[in-house]
Amino acid sequence: MVSLSSHSLSSARESGAAFLRPGGIHATGEGLRLQTIVRLRWLAVFGQAGAVLFVAFVLGFPFPLGWCLAVIALSAWLNIFLTLRWRTSVRLHERYSTLLLAYDIVQLAALLFLTGGLANPFAFLFIVPVAVSAATLPPTRTLWLGGLALLFAAVLAFFRLPLPWESGTTFALPSLYIAGMWVAVACCVVFSALYSGRTAAESRQMSNALAATEMILAREQKLSALDGLAAAAAHELGTPLATIQLVANELKRGIPDAQRLEEDLDLLVSQSARCRDILSRLSNRDAQMDDMFARQKLSEMLEEIVEPLRGSEVAILFDLKPEIGENGEGIAEPVLARNPGLRYGLTNLVENAIDFATTRVEIEVGWSMHTVTLEIRDDGPGFAQDVMDRLGDPFVTTRRRGEALAERGGREVHGGMGLGFFIAKTLLERSGARVSLANKRQPEHGAIIRLDWPRDWLEHHDLMESQEIP
Repeated sequence: MVSLSSHSLSSARESGAAFLRPGGIHATGEGLRLQTIVRLRWLAVFGQAGAVLFVAFVLGFPFPLGWCLAVIALSAWLNIFLTLRWRTSVRLHERYSTLLLAYDIVQLAALLFLTGGLANPFAFLFIVPVAVSAATLPPTRTLWLGGLALLFAAVLAFFRLPLPWESGTTFALPSLYIAGMWVAVACCVVFSALYSGRTAAESRQMSNALAATEMILAREQKLSALDGLAAAAAHELGTPLATIQLVANELKRGIPDAQRLEEDLDLLVSQSARCRDILSRLSNRDAQMDDMFARQKLSEMLEEIVEPLRGSEVAILFDLKPEIGENGEGIAEPVLARNPGLRYGLTNLVENAIDFATTRVEIEVGWSMHTVTLEIRDDGPGFAQDVMDRLGDPFVTTRRRGEALAERGGREVHGGMGLGFFIAKTLLERSGARVSLANKRQPEHGAIIRLDWPRDWLEHHDLMESQEIP
């Protein structure tokens, strides 16, 4: 679903993107917003102007103030030009975002050249454009901007005007200290780029995965709403079916040689009557949807999930383990609302277990007055240790498990637990479940997925969610 959404967005960009004059800045749903760059640069302009004016008029240090103000004014005029020329809400192509961020690096380098180079503590501001790029642009663009920042930092280590200081004195730092400043700037640039890029990528990944989850849940909810659509269809189709039946009876009585067509007309009448009976039952479905139909036992729901999956060489075994009450009998089984999210999540887990199992899948359900537990165990190779801790994150897959089965000549398998497992885990956690993963202890092999619910939460919260289905 994510790939379909990406394809749709790509087609929309190709067919409907409104390019503004002059070329390069365009209004699309992706990329860095022009408003973001403009606002960040205004902060830099006011900060730089305040710093140089403070040094010149409060501290009284001599330095080329006019040239510094000219460099700062250039950024201000660029901001004004961009604001007047384009709407700040437009988004930039990555090429032009890179050029604007590169300008910020060059402007900062020019200002540092006039005020002491790497001896100026504000040299660490080289980090800002690179961090912005890491959060919004592809890694290749960030690498290019990072290299540009480090290049200018290296140049400023050798070529610079003196650091502003008291009149008549020169403040000079040892070369070794300047080298250390360059190393510190380089480390900060690299670390900030990696950190910003990684966190932004994880945020985008999670956003895409949650969007796919919502699409899956919406689809399941629409399927659950088909009962209402069937009732509406029964109501609308009742009248035309009655008309068909009436016309067929009239034809049977009115045509002179109706005896030759009598068998066909009788069939048409009988089938019309049958359709009316079926639609009548569908239209009365709402009246029948009392608590007995709206809710079901957990074991019944699992049977409905497993039934279409039977018939392969993998045996599916159920084991119900209710806790024994004070009267010596088992505690009553939990009765749940028909929730599409819960059903989808459990179906995904059972299907994955069947995909990776060798001969059998065991489903064990236990409950007490306060808790409900469910374990799904298979006898496959188990979870790979290198992805065990990351399973449940979006787009993390155990594809190699499936490949191993295919190499052994097993049945066709899915691509592993990637986005599907994330969606299932998210939907199950919405129902109050705590999901835990493990492998069987040696010498046994296979995966174990355990779900734990507070019983009250599962029964009542699940009912509330099912009532919200449109």
